[in-house]
Amino acid sequence: MDLRILGMDTPFFNTLQHMMDVNDHEADKSFNAPTRTYVRDAKAMASTPADVKEYPNSYAFIIDMPGLKSGDIKVQVEDDNVLVISGERKRGEDKEGAKYVRMERRVGKFMRKFVLPENANTEAISAVCQDGVLTVTVEKLPPPEPKKPKTIEVKIA
Repeated sequence: MDLRILGMDTPFFNTLQHMMDVNDHEADKSFNAPTRTYVRDAKAMASTPADVKEYPNSYAFIIDMPGLKSGDIKVQVEDDNVLVISGERKRGEDKEGAKYVRMERRVGKFMRKFVLPENANTEAISAVCQDGVLTVTVEKLPPPEPKKPKTIEVKIA
């Protein structure tokens, strides 16, 4: 239906007319489709399992990283409280004439994001990769000292 014949020729009604003319397939594609970056990041995060432990003075993030060198792993803090562990696992060089009979080991990018608690000290983070296991340790901030009451001297007037 053309809204102009009813005397409704304004930008608002023109936009409304355009939205009504878009078929359902186009609408689903443009409004509901995730971006490629989102899909890539979601796959990378879903395929990177992690354990998180809390100790009295720290948090430990433990992720299996078999076959990776320290240069293949990146540990960062974003937005002052988001720990990001990412990297890429690459397929090794194939010898000439070799072909895969079965390929099960995962290759490609990986990533995990963790929102750190308020008491995490983002200035005291260490990462160690030993025997294919990455352990990122985030020290805790000391608990705040309770405020002492302030005494006000009473003067005689």
